[in-house]
Amino acid sequence: MTMFHVASGRAMAAGQGSKAHSAPPLVQHKAEGQEVERSAAKVAISEPAAASGTSNRVIVFPAPRAPVPAPLESSFQAPSLRPADIVRRQSMAWGGLSAENVQVTRHEPFEYEFRAPFHLLIAYERASRVAGETFLEGLPRSRLRDFSRKLTFVPAGTRFYERQIPRTLLRAAFFCIDAREPVLAQAALAPRLFFDDAALWQTVQKLKALAEAGSAANTLYAEALGAVLSHELVRLSRGAPQHEPPIRGGLAGWQRRIVAQYIDENLAQPISLATLADLARLSPFHFARAFKQSFGLPPHGYHTNRRIEEAKALLAMPARSVTEIALDVGFSETSSFSAAFRKLTKQTPTEYRRRLI
Repeated sequence: MTMFHVASGRAMAAGQGSKAHSAPPLVQHKAEGQEVERSAAKVAISEPAAASGTSNRVIVFPAPRAPVPAPLESSFQAPSLRPADIVRRQSMAWGGLSAENVQVTRHEPFEYEFRAPFHLLIAYERASRVAGETFLEGLPRSRLRDFSRKLTFVPAGTRFYERQIPRTLLRAAFFCIDAREPVLAQAALAPRLFFDDAALWQTVQKLKALAEAGSAANTLYAEALGAVLSHELVRLSRGAPQHEPPIRGGLAGWQRRIVAQYIDENLAQPISLATLADLARLSPFHFARAFKQSFGLPPHGYHTNRRIEEAKALLAMPARSVTEIALDVGFSETSSFSAAFRKLTKQTPTEYRRRLI
């Protein structure tokens, strides 16, 4: 009777005097910067001894392996701004998705371009220019001056180019997405320039925060968000509406835009509830309730968050001291600035800067 033995590493002989061929070498795979050793199971076939009394012969075959997905291209990276010395970058990658936070540190003209075999999604958190233009293949050129809180989607293989003489220092997040991802591979994704989508914005902000944290501990969460991101992009490509009905009692679109812009333009100044309410043409009582419904925070909390985001950009400039930055974003004392910064980021301003440099 022929006997089959499955062994891991070394085949086991099925009888006295059996011989095993040397095991196949370990196969090394690189995935996300880590080496993973895979040692295939082996199948040993033992044949009965011949009449002459010779010993059993054992033949070892490598067991079939599941196909290993091809790695992402080595060029799977966000566009590079020119000149390179005016920008700070912070990136994180999870499988077929990478996120890179970009902060321009000087008021100098800059440009960047992109064309690659993967998709690019840009979330402009703060972006306004004195002059410049943006080109996305398949769409008219745009000279829009202020595109803060806008999104741009560049499909794989599509040319993109942008140049700016900045009015405010650019702060954006670049998301590179594997076009071979099954959900996206079956969709006809069109280029989109400077568009709004609240559901997509919320997802990219969560991924941006994970990139800022710089920890691999949240890999499963990041991959789940990546799956949500893919489905949101497919939803956009099909022209499906957002599943986001207006919040009862929230601010209208024009009210959200005008108060958010006013806060961004007056970060370092105290802003009263009455001032914001006047802009929205509401009473302070009704405005406070509507603002929290729309932004998820009361006006003071939102103002503080925006100050901390501005401080993050300034901390990328080594020449600026923490005390100067605290004053620039409206804190009268370094201690209160550090406390607010730590509360939102789980690290001190100095610790955050150390990770950037």
